[in-house]
Amino acid sequence: MSVISSPGFKKYLLPGFVFQSVVIAGGYGTGREIVEFFLQYGPLGGLLGMLLLSTLIWSLLLAVTFEFSRIFQAYDYRTFFMKLLGPFWPAFEIIYILFLLLVLAVIGSAAGVLLKDNFGMPYFLGVIFMLIAVGFLTFRGSGLIEKFLSGWSIILYIVYGSFLVVSILKFGPAIRRNFIEEPILSGWALGGFKYALYNMGVIPAVFFCLRHIKKRKEAVTAGLLGGLIGILPGLFFYIAIAGFYRPALEQEVPSVFLLQKIGFPFLLIIFQIVLFGTLIETGTGIIHSVNERLQAALKAHGKSLKNWQRPIVASVLLLAGLGLSMFGLIDLIAKGYGTISWGFFAVYFIPIITIGIIKIKKNRANKIID
Repeated sequence: MSVISSPGFKKYLLPGFVFQSVVIAGGYGTGREIVEFFLQYGPLGGLLGMLLLSTLIWSLLLAVTFEFSRIFQAYDYRTFFMKLLGPFWPAFEIIYILFLLLVLAVIGSAAGVLLKDNFGMPYFLGVIFMLIAVGFLTFRGSGLIEKFLSGWSIILYIVYGSFLVVSILKFGPAIRRNFIEEPILSGWALGGFKYALYNMGVIPAVFFCLRHIKKRKEAVTAGLLGGLIGILPGLFFYIAIAGFYRPALEQEVPSVFLLQKIGFPFLLIIFQIVLFGTLIETGTGIIHSVNERLQAALKAHGKSLKNWQRPIVASVLLLAGLGLSMFGLIDLIAKGYGTISWGFFAVYFIPIITIGIIKIKKNRANKIID
């Protein structure tokens, strides 16, 4: 815990671990997202999309975003996009809220499926557990959220690493054969591009922990590292699931499918506990970003968001997401994520790499960025 609390960790690594924490449940925790955006293009094709496009885009985007946030002291998405888009900033919020509800629907569905299929518990009990955990964390605020997200990410790295090692030992020949023999299917570049775009919607959930960054070098380094930190657990899983390339394409929760194939009950239980924690991570991160946005708006009018009001916001958003989850996990990811990716492309990606970079350059002489 002392490492997590160190200044160097908070400046260079914390943003990446928070990003990975928030991106995982909506990005690759169930494994369905990895299948949808990468594996369907063939094991090697998906790997190219993941490394050459998604990771690179994430790292560059995070670096520019972190520096823009530092320059303008924008630590919530309302302030950030007011500085970036001016009077057009509500366009981002509309898309973000839709995205937020979609992600909450995915993690709500995943939580219910995990407990129902593997522990025999009622579907809605998973949602209730998550509601309580997210409500508690949002009530306690940024300090505890930083520690929980970064600490759980480190645990997740250990579990995913073990997961990869066991898979290679048991299914190494099948993994190697599929990477060598299966063809690269067209569309892998677009898949990697869209995956990077829709996941960049969680970046505003990282803003609250950027207050530790004081210099340009820290912002750029943290951003470049953030992309790598964010993708590595997904890469571990991708290599492992490649051994079951074709059957995995039809699985609603491929991560559970693969663990059942591994046949280690203890590892399956541990992974499911960690996976459930990632659902809490993502839910907490994106809901906390809304609370921070509300706090910034109220502060501008001389008011503040009370601690007891934060869990109420969390409850309302989670229940709204639960309503969407009834549409089914595969349909939500295949249709919802793919569509909303282009919204973020228009209101975030293009503006930050054009207007954002221009504004960063114009402010280089300002002492705040030295």
